[in-house]
Amino acid sequence: MRIKSLLAPLLRREFLRYLAVGVLNTGFSYSIYALLLWLGFAYFVANLVALVCGIFFSFQMQGRYVFDNTSRRLFPKYLVLWVLIYFCNIALIKLLLVCGFNAYVAGALALPPIVLLSYVLQKYLIFNVNRRPDQLQ
Repeated sequence: MRIKSLLAPLLRREFLRYLAVGVLNTGFSYSIYALLLWLGFAYFVANLVALVCGIFFSFQMQGRYVFDNTSRRLFPKYLVLWVLIYFCNIALIKLLLVCGFNAYVAGALALPPIVLLSYVLQKYLIFNVNRRPDQLQ
């Protein structure tokens, strides 16, 4: 019964929408990356452009469809949080590499905790529906 109570918040519609938007964002970003490669751009340029577009796209989609908060004033905080999550992801992958996993497995193993961390931080630090910036005095 305890496991069910721990998983209950993750099975709420909000979290499932978060996962769906994440999948959509991944497809969107990769499509831009692939298109730019096809157009002849270097992989590092294509990756950077896809990353920047993905961050803007994700901010809009998460705000609108997951957390119901579309205030543009949140974007600087979102960007800082995204950088923090990136470094957490890199640190976790490094730890898993030190433990003997290869980079592919380490990256895959890092995904679940990073997705959860990202969801919790975005929910409570960025898109907090209890303290929407457009509702503050």
